[in-house]
Amino acid sequence: MPSPDAVPIEPGVAPAPGPALAPVDDLTPVGPRYIWLMVLAQFGVWVAFITPLAISLAVRVGQLAPGHEEYLGYITGAGALAVMLTSPLFGTLSDRTRTRLGRRRPWMIGGMVLGVASLVVMALAPSVLWLGFGWILAQLGWGQTLTNLQTSTADRLPESQRGKVAGLIGFSTQIAPVVGVIVASSFTRHSQNLQLFLIPGAVGVVLVTLFLILVDEDDSRGRLFDAPLSIGGLFRKYVYSPRQFPDFSWNWLGRFLFYFGLTLNTTFTAFFFASRLHVDVADVSGTIAALAGAGVLATTAGALGGGFLSDRLHRRRIFVLIGAILFGAGAVIMAFAPSLPIIVVGSVLVSMGIGIFAAVDQALLLDVLPEKETDAGRFMGIMAFAISAPQAFAPFIAPLFLAVGVVAGGEKNYTLLYVIAAACTLAGGFVVLKIRSVR
Repeated sequence: MPSPDAVPIEPGVAPAPGPALAPVDDLTPVGPRYIWLMVLAQFGVWVAFITPLAISLAVRVGQLAPGHEEYLGYITGAGALAVMLTSPLFGTLSDRTRTRLGRRRPWMIGGMVLGVASLVVMALAPSVLWLGFGWILAQLGWGQTLTNLQTSTADRLPESQRGKVAGLIGFSTQIAPVVGVIVASSFTRHSQNLQLFLIPGAVGVVLVTLFLILVDEDDSRGRLFDAPLSIGGLFRKYVYSPRQFPDFSWNWLGRFLFYFGLTLNTTFTAFFFASRLHVDVADVSGTIAALAGAGVLATTAGALGGGFLSDRLHRRRIFVLIGAILFGAGAVIMAFAPSLPIIVVGSVLVSMGIGIFAAVDQALLLDVLPEKETDAGRFMGIMAFAISAPQAFAPFIAPLFLAVGVVAGGEKNYTLLYVIAAACTLAGGFVVLKIRSVR
């Protein structure tokens, strides 16, 4: 991966000409080729990246440490922490990368190479520690490929296309885990660990490579920066002034609250269903699988409908709020549901809320992202905190709510957990209304 650097501008010296930076409101609409290759590339990354999280990691934990399912939580938590600590750093370096291939593509290529290597490490890991190391590499590698694809949309998409593209990407990312699990399930029973990890990875490599070959990016070697980037200056990029960028800050807080509630809602799904249906955890897999199918349809409808309508009506905040309200209503219904059919209704509402919120909030982020021309990667990395932090910490906080009012040997307090999840997501939707620069 190239070494990013900054070129100081000396007083009185005319800078060498470089590619012009289009003002945010003057971005030219992109064509269908960019849109569909972007959708396919992110679909490929999710197939390669989420399949281990959905099934392959659990299979390997079962092989390496039978009876220690908790190790899976430690591994995924370590990966989330690695992303949380490195995202602004890599985002800043991406912004300042100067190569013939542009700023984003070198990081996509490097991330993809590291991502493939991580899949090999996880497939051949001789211990849980090596498996965890492989997952951290996967988070850093495939995560950078995904982040720079998303940052490319900040560089290229005008306001009129952001909702539509976010909706299409939301649809593809809902289908990707299903495709990955179907592909990987063929290898779970025969200890074909390399195929288990590398076949989904190959899908990611092919589709990302198509994007890299067929979508051009401006040569960035002529870009100029106002000052060299020191080590201290690099780490100062982790922070910014909320007063200077209030709309971005409200968007960050709204996303953090929503994903905190979402993580509370989803972390203990299997145990919630076992408790409400009065069966063992091993017996709820069929129910969860059926609900997952319905959830994909509901999330897809929410993502496509919300994304396209937000572009057509030139409204973002109201759709983000609607997504949060649907999620909150669904979580409350699940919390107090007396039977499975009512739980299903709540689950479908939750899924639709996720689709609307995720798609339109991503478009809203592109609308309020500060300093797009020079620091888009940095601020996309800071926004990543709003998702990775809840994923890292909410699972550790949830047991406190589950234990409230519980006597020894009694059922966990899932009602309280789901009500708190609903409150967090609703708060996230209402916080977004504080944004003033976007309708």
